[in-house]
Amino acid sequence: MEAQTNGVMPKPIKRVVQPPSYPTTSLEFLQSIKTHTNEALLSATKIKIIVVGAGLGGLATSCALARRGHDVTCFEQAERLGEVGAGIQMPPNSARLLLKWGLGEYLDERVVEPTCITFRRWQNGAELSRTALVPDHRQKFGAPYYVVHRAHFHDSLHQLALKLGAKVKIASRVIEYDPETPSITLANGEVHYADLIVAADGINSIARETVTGARTDSRNTGFAAYRATIDVEKIKADPEIAWIVEEAKINLWVGDGRHVMTYPIASGESFNLVLSHPLSGTAKKQSPSEVLEEMRLNFEGWDSRLIKLMSLIHTTMKWPLCNLPSISTYVHSASKMIILGDGAHAMLPYMSQGAAMAVEDGAALAEALHLASSPEDIPEALRIWNAVRWQRGCQMQEASSLNGILWHFKDGPEQEARDAAMRLGSFGKDMPNGDGIPGDTVKLNGDPNQWNDRETSQWCFGYDTEEAVRRYHSLQTLAKL
Repeated sequence: MEAQTNGVMPKPIKRVVQPPSYPTTSLEFLQSIKTHTNEALLSATKIKIIVVGAGLGGLATSCALARRGHDVTCFEQAERLGEVGAGIQMPPNSARLLLKWGLGEYLDERVVEPTCITFRRWQNGAELSRTALVPDHRQKFGAPYYVVHRAHFHDSLHQLALKLGAKVKIASRVIEYDPETPSITLANGEVHYADLIVAADGINSIARETVTGARTDSRNTGFAAYRATIDVEKIKADPEIAWIVEEAKINLWVGDGRHVMTYPIASGESFNLVLSHPLSGTAKKQSPSEVLEEMRLNFEGWDSRLIKLMSLIHTTMKWPLCNLPSISTYVHSASKMIILGDGAHAMLPYMSQGAAMAVEDGAALAEALHLASSPEDIPEALRIWNAVRWQRGCQMQEASSLNGILWHFKDGPEQEARDAAMRLGSFGKDMPNGDGIPGDTVKLNGDPNQWNDRETSQWCFGYDTEEAVRRYHSLQTLAKL
């Protein structure tokens, strides 16, 4: 018979399982039952914050700060909000945060959840490696791996930011920062003051030199990408290529200095292609037809099915791919102004983590400020945020650049060794690579497919930036005892 108190059943004790301090995976099963909620504890120290830039990073940061109760105003120079481009990936390390904040209300009907990522040989599309995403990523990392149209992602973030109480002002171009006051000056002469300025103004940031005290220009990586979309119904109409849209997948052809990544977006109605290639030396402005012709020449001789897909592209955009060297700090010395997102750590898109890093930046900032018990603690909170995010940003830049090497080997010993290791990691044995060249069977602990590599994937997708801030804060507190 169960115990009663005055005829009333006692309430069950809620047990909270704290993450162990020792290495263990015994609690990994709990990831599969985590629920995403928008509940957030309001910060004890509420401050007035200006966010400059209403791109994906600026809006995500506005959401993270507003849900903690801060007074947030986001200034955007564009006359109207919108995102240029097509598809973007939303990996678990950012999806976990965004869904917790409530983004699913606006995004769920617009995303696609691919079942896997498949690496393919450039010449014939033979399968080299496969990364299972469904249900693996939800089980391992507590969140899905989504792909989505950039415009849908941006619109959803804008709606959530407004719902959470952030104000978004368009046609408000910032021309000057005062990190000491702190304040911003707009092109129309208006001056706006706050307790903290957050610059999320992109790779060509005018805030970066103000924050670091030194000019750091973006650098050309030697690569560019064609971006395009195709109506899925046109692909379905051709029996030779219809297979590629029968199931939602990310496909990645890799070859000498080039790769092509494809996946469905817009609830599966549109097909996204990103074709990375060496940037040509010409600076001549090209017509749309010249860009299309150049795209086709760049991938001449590749998998015939891929060539047929490319024949359905009638317009494309060519984007030079740039990144930044590691900058010295993300926080101004006066501790009243910071920089985040691409303005702080722009990277090649080869880990599909650029936007995710900006989301993590915003989440970590909100968590660091939440740990401040008074306004006097804010400089220390920003110091902790900078230490956590600087290391993460630099390492993700490095991982992204490494894929630019791993994916682009020309045919030869390195390519053969890579392909053999990929097949071994995915299929447990070294399979023929599809063109009659068997690789040597070798036993490796790692995997050149970084999405499959055990340590890299856990570091990338299992990372919890809020927990990283709390852990760093705790260590700093212990060090002072």
